[in-house]
Amino acid sequence: MQEILDFLKKYHVFYLATVDGDQPRVRPFGVSEIYDGHLYTQTGKKKDVAQQLKKNPKAEICCFGEGKWIRIQADLIWDDRPETIKFLLDKNPNLRRMYSEDDGNCLGLRYENAVATIYSFNEEPKVIKF
Repeated sequence: MQEILDFLKKYHVFYLATVDGDQPRVRPFGVSEIYDGHLYTQTGKKKDVAQQLKKNPKAEICCFGEGKWIRIQADLIWDDRPETIKFLLDKNPNLRRMYSEDDGNCLGLRYENAVATIYSFNEEPKVIKF
């Protein structure tokens, strides 16, 4: 899991895809952290992405840099426990301009049933399940 986190943090922005009915939706994200033995990202409960994941937690993440890319298939599960929110905000203080522990909006998204594949143009793909 640490190798995946390092990759996502190195390239800063990754793209998260969800399903909205029969329409795929993709948007940039930037928060990745390991907490309580799981990989997490963060969003707001009021955002479309959160509502899409509440209906259908299946998601894919893609990130590219320096001739390598990672694709992660996972269920992204809502986690709005105060301790999770505090951890994510403490690790990403720039988020405090938009969120706080007690705003009722900040949401952690915990990766479950995840499979990450790291690809490159000149190496065999590496698969990591977590």
